[in-house]
Amino acid sequence: MGGDAMKPACNVATLIERFFTERLIRQRNVSANTIASYRDTFRLLFTFAQARLCKPPSALTLDNLDALFIGAFLTDLETKRGASAKTRNLRLTAIRSFSGSCRSRSRHTAP
Repeated sequence: MGGDAMKPACNVATLIERFFTERLIRQRNVSANTIASYRDTFRLLFTFAQARLCKPPSALTLDNLDALFIGAFLTDLETKRGASAKTRNLRLTAIRSFSGSCRSRSRHTAP
């Protein structure tokens, strides 16, 4: 893994796997409930991306997950799935945590 590991074109599925195994489990030692909540968030996000972008998770890049896309995802949770504001905010917390992890890793792997 070199300096290219966190470029915007990097595969999101790979980054999510690292986020769960390295960041959440090894570094943060989060609870099983947090793992399950974050897992559900990304399952929903991947399902939404597949429908909206016609891309499977293995084809998603960080560029695909821009602010407009995430906003549309969160709106979809509320309008089509009937999620409460609390649930919506929990999903947003998981996405922000992932995003912060990507930024942190990017700073550490930059040449």
